[in-house]
Amino acid sequence: MKKWTLTLGFLLVIIWLQAQVLKSPNRGDGEGEGPFPQLIVRGATLINGNGAPPIGPVDIVIENNKIAAVKNVGYPGVAIDPKNRPALAPGGKEIQAEGMYVLPGFVDMHGHIGGKAQRADAEYVFKLWMGHGITTIREPACGNGLDWVLEHKTRSEANEIVAPRIVAYTVFGQGWDQAPSTPEEAKRWVRENKSKGADGIKFFGAPPEIMTAALEENKRLGLGSACHHAQMDVARWNVLHSARAGLTSMEHWYGLPEALFADRTVQHYPLDYNYLNEQHRFGEAGRLWKQAAPPYSDHWNKVMNELLELDFTLDPTLNIYEASRDLMRARRAEWHEEYTIPSLWRFYQPSKISHGSYWHFWGTEEEVAWKENYRLWMTFLQEYKNRGGRVTAGSDSGFIFQLYGFAYIRELELLREAGFHPLEVIRSATLNGAEALKMDDQIGSVQVGKLADLVIVEENPLQNLKVLYGTGAIKLTEDNEVVRVGGVKYTIKDGVIYDAKQLLEDVKEMVRQSKTKEDFEIVQPGRAKKDSP
Repeated sequence: MKKWTLTLGFLLVIIWLQAQVLKSPNRGDGEGEGPFPQLIVRGATLINGNGAPPIGPVDIVIENNKIAAVKNVGYPGVAIDPKNRPALAPGGKEIQAEGMYVLPGFVDMHGHIGGKAQRADAEYVFKLWMGHGITTIREPACGNGLDWVLEHKTRSEANEIVAPRIVAYTVFGQGWDQAPSTPEEAKRWVRENKSKGADGIKFFGAPPEIMTAALEENKRLGLGSACHHAQMDVARWNVLHSARAGLTSMEHWYGLPEALFADRTVQHYPLDYNYLNEQHRFGEAGRLWKQAAPPYSDHWNKVMNELLELDFTLDPTLNIYEASRDLMRARRAEWHEEYTIPSLWRFYQPSKISHGSYWHFWGTEEEVAWKENYRLWMTFLQEYKNRGGRVTAGSDSGFIFQLYGFAYIRELELLREAGFHPLEVIRSATLNGAEALKMDDQIGSVQVGKLADLVIVEENPLQNLKVLYGTGAIKLTEDNEVVRVGGVKYTIKDGVIYDAKQLLEDVKEMVRQSKTKEDFEIVQPGRAKKDSP
């Protein structure tokens, strides 16, 4: 029998390879229109992904799946002269979008397509994403298997399914019965990974000589890379080591505080700490930024400047840890009732087994520590962005009470909390993601020659990002009536128009059927079904 080398990442691969969910069905009748020989989005205000201020009214002309023209057709508050507008060609289609806002399609840089533990099937996940304007995702693990993900990537490219564009990253070592244990094996695995069709690699860490060999070979081959610098390897290999070796993006924030240590080499682990006890793991992670060099100190600046010089991408996934600083808020988010499937709700519950369900006895002290953690983390992100660094938007949904699509919009709100101007938030969600994936010649901004990926919403998201949630935003009318406004109206991907609200209605029906079949209702932890509010 071969000897197994069980790093954390490789252990997760072994689990994930047994974790396929149901494949996405083909597009049904009425699921998306187009692409058309010509499509014109008329009269919208454009919020582009390049940091430019809004401009409108504009007509956006799309031919098949390419933006052919973006034309100013008037002035705000003035009737549009039809003579100034592009003509509609025979067989073309128009979307009357006056008073609406159009943005580039969103890029989720950390989008797992569900797993067997959550039983989040592909159609459910894809429609939640597309219903929130997410037209491209980076799958950072291929947890359902590389062949499974590549099949969906191909079907999405052909618009056979309702799904975002998929960029497929495999976990380092995936497909082997043991993780690469020599530099030569690491390079061979990287070459095999490319030959199988993967777009990049997701690392969790490895011995320095293995990481160096794998990253250098991956860079030579021109593939992308990401790393969750897990604690089991971070003492010898932090974010700076990865960036120097050619890593293109870091996930979450693990490995960055360790690079910022000035008076220690490992975090201050309590002496009864056990990494497999997830309350230990996440509880102590919430105290990690306080152990790093303080903001704007010499060492803090030195690390930041080197990462900037290396053109390194930060993909912070702020939302996925938000329950750590406010468990009740994440647990009681209003969309859970109608959009969270029973199996996913059960996965979120306090558990010693389910990843990210570390609510053994989560309390005030942990939440206060995490609030400070966020303050220091956000300070780094804001300054990194201000100095020209690339910060992207990723959700890591399906864990810790964070739901696909909804969690991505929450990520945008948290970037705003970090100090980003709303236009900078949109840039992180669009062009920055496209640049990180080396796809900015195709997506990320509304520009002639790029693919027709657009988000159309009836409210101004710069004034209130909450209007991007599928549940909309609460507003009081002049008649003192409480109403819901917003929600993405149309998601256009590859020139195909999707009714975003209908996609979310489809998800609600999936959830309703699942609840009926199981006689299920959401019950808060520690309560019996009969006494849950």
